Formats: sequence, C-alpha cells, structure tokens
Amino acid sequence: MLSAICILLFCFLISFFPLITTSLNLTLPYQHPYPEAVVQELQRRVNESISRRQLLDTTINAQCQTGNPIDDCWRCDPNWVSNRQRLADCAIGFGQGAIGGRNGKIYVVTDSSDRDTANPTPGTLRHAVIQDEPLWIIFSSDMFIKLKHELIVNSYKTIDGRGTKVHITGNGCITLQYISNVIIHNVHIYNCRPSGNTNIRSTPTHVGHRGRSDGDGISIFGSRNIWIDHCALSHCTDGLIDAIMGSTAITISNNYFTHHDEVMLLGHDDRYLPDSGMQVTIAFNHFGVGLVQRMPRCRRGYIHVVNNDFTEWQMYAIGGSANPTINSQGNRYMAPVDPNAKEVTKRVETDEGEWSDWNWRSDGDVMVNGAFFVPSGEGLSNQYAKASSVEPKSAVLIDQLTLNAGVFGAPRDNSISISYGGGTTTGASGSGGAGSTGGNDSDFFGMIFGSGAAAKLSPSTTTTILLSHLIILVLYITTNHGGQLSLQLLHLL
Repeated sequence: MLSAICILLFCFLISFFPLITTSLNLTLPYQHPYPEAVVQELQRRVNESISRRQLLDTTINAQCQTGNPIDDCWRCDPNWVSNRQRLADCAIGFGQGAIGGRNGKIYVVTDSSDRDTANPTPGTLRHAVIQDEPLWIIFSSDMFIKLKHELIVNSYKTIDGRGTKVHITGNGCITLQYISNVIIHNVHIYNCRPSGNTNIRSTPTHVGHRGRSDGDGISIFGSRNIWIDHCALSHCTDGLIDAIMGSTAITISNNYFTHHDEVMLLGHDDRYLPDSGMQVTIAFNHFGVGLVQRMPRCRRGYIHVVNNDFTEWQMYAIGGSANPTINSQGNRYMAPVDPNAKEVTKRVETDEGEWSDWNWRSDGDVMVNGAFFVPSGEGLSNQYAKASSVEPKSAVLIDQLTLNAGVFGAPRDNSISISYGGGTTTGASGSGGAGSTGGNDSDFFGMIFGSGAAAKLSPSTTTTILLSHLIILVLYITTNHGGQLSLQLLHLL
C-alpha cells in the first residue's frame, strides 16, 4: 500500500509541476506588475523635457536644457556640487527606484590604490563600497584605479565620479551580487580581465573565497534597483554589462559603449525561469565604434530599448532567446556596410516557428543604411502596448538626447590603449590623474551609522521551502503514524 501511495503522490506532484515552475516567475518581489505603465511614464518624462527645452530655447540661455530628462533633472542647478544626492531623484525607467547612497554620508575616496582585497585600506574605493551603511562616494581628485581583483559592492552605494576623471580597470572590475540600490555614475570602466581564486572582503564583517570572475565591466547578479548612468565602457574580456540570475529593476542610461564584442547580456540561461521577471530600461546610450553584437542579448524578461543611437555593429544589435519581450522605441539604427549584417535583430539558435509569437516591437525607430528590424508576436499589431497612446519621441532627436552620452567632457572616441583581447588599440591616453596615496587623516569616513543595508536576496529560497514541505508530507504519509491520513488520501484520489 505504501508503494501505491508513493506512486500516487509522485503523480500528484508531477501534475502540479507546471504550476510550481510558473510560480517561480513571481519570486522577484521588485518586478513591476505593469511594465507598460513604466514605459508610458518614461515617454511622458521625455516629452515634458523636450517641450520645456523648446519653450525656453528662444527666451533664455538654456544650455542645461537638452531634452534629456535625466540630465535636465540635476544639471540646471548651478549648485549641484553642494546637492549631489539630488541625482538619486533623476532616474527613469525600471531602475528609477535605485536610491544608491541617498541620505547617507559623503565618503571621499582619497587613495587610488587597491593593495589588499581582504583588508581594504581606509580611503580607497574598495573600503568605501563594502560598508553596510548608505554612502555617497565621491573622489578627491582625478584617479586611475587598477583593481587587484573584483570590486564587490554592498547595498545602498552611489559611486559618483562627477567633477573628476575616474578610471576603473584591472582584474574583475565591478560586481553587484545579491544586493540592491546601487548607482554608478560618470566613470570610465575598461580593460577588465578575469581573476579570482582569492579572499575578498564583501562587508566589514565578511571575507570569503572567490572563484575566478568572468572579466565583466559590471556584473549584476541576483540584484535589483540598479542604475548605471553616464559611464564609458570598453575593452573587457567578457561583457561590458551583464545582468543575470533574477536581477531586475535596472536602468542603463547615457552610457558610451565602444570597442567590444559581446556588449551586454541580460539573462543567465534559457532554462532559468526567474529571469522571466527581469525588467531593464536601456535609454539614451551611444553604441559606438568597434562593437560586434549583444546590444543587448536578452533571455526572457521585458527589455525597453528607447532613444539610443546605434552607430555600429558587425553581427547584430539586439538579440534574444527564450521569449523575451523587446520594446524598441525611438532609436536610430545605422547598419554596417556588410550586406549580410543589415538586420538589427537576431533570434539566437531558435527556429522561426518558435519565435514567431515572441513580442518584439519597433515603434518610431529610424533605420539608416539599409537597417531593418524584424518584429514578431504582438509587435506586428498596433495593439502591442498599452503605452501606444503616448508615442515615443522621434529618433530625429537622437543627436540631442544622446549629446552627453558617456563621461562628461571625455573624448567621444574612447580610444584607450589595451594590450590584450584581440590586439592593441591606441589613442588618447585615458589614465587621468594618479590621485592621492595618503589621506589617513582625511574625513573619508564621516558617516552616520544607520540601519544598514538590505538583507541579501536568495532566488532559491521559495523552491527550498516548497520542497522541504513536500518531503515532510511524503515522510509523514509513508510512516505508521500517517496511516489514517494515507487511507483518506487514497479515498480522495
């Protein structure tokens, strides 16, 4: 009888397996339930900024009014240096909830070194980013920071490079793992290489052994409320920006991408269901010279690509698999000379019979030099999005919206010397200043000790709890103590 009960229970669980796996898509608590509402709000913000610029252009000197809603939010304040944390109110899109180190103390990085990853020196960037308290991190001078190993950032941090020339390079680069509320703004990130198999401190109280990193510029792993704005990224071993393992609520805006193969990966694996809750806004970026593919390459999730300037790709611009929703609005796509690479889109290793119902839409995009976007699913219909009542601004305004993409005041070609990964590219030096090497008596840690960072997230928690309860149920039924319950269950089945 017990064997029969076990078989029946197994069949019962198998019948509910689709429901269990579907519920995993709901394990991202910060996934927005109505992504089209976020799209519509972004479009409204852009329209307001452009209308304001057109109104002021003929009446006053409105150099700060570009029509870019992020920049116009803070750059028009002549005293922005005294009110740096105002930036946290300026995000748009899915990552607009990222507050970074707002309401925390200012931490001034005075030391550009990275000597000890297990015991960071006070005054260094590594010492700043591991703290538990909210911090708004700025730099005392121009700095060239060569990382010894990956820089593991804690929750509620803003890395704010405005007013200085900050270059971050070396081994591992920036890792955001199981954290929330991080803003990275106005820094150069390049020449990032794999490294690891060493001890790295991630909080003031935890040092752990880290395996080998991939060599991403910025790696977002199981994290949410992330905003990457006005950075220049190039020449990394793996991706420039990768977001995987159930990361969501992300905005990637006003960045300048150049000289790289696989630019951006969104999604861990086609079979990883929690990535269905990934929501990413990609806005006002410039995808420049030397790029090959993945701008981005998406798995699952909802990706809003709006008002970007794609000036080069060698294989494709936007790719995907596992049925992501891609909403492309008001972008400019400039195809390469190669007649075999004119298509903007690529369904990766997927037959047309499978991807024909994927929701990929092009709305208001401008296609240059023979570029073409292949829509599918509801993207073939005018009824694709609830946000269709608020049209995206025409891509003819792309030059204005992306005028300041990248690091403010930096050369737009981003031609920084490299010595690995497919040869050497030479150009203007991007080293910046060396920064200060001392500063032990500086006020680099004048913070208020608050409530600390948010708890670490664990995408597998729901699954673990569910399986634990099921195992307990099976053990109870298959013991003598559960005999009566077994008979009742048989009767019901």
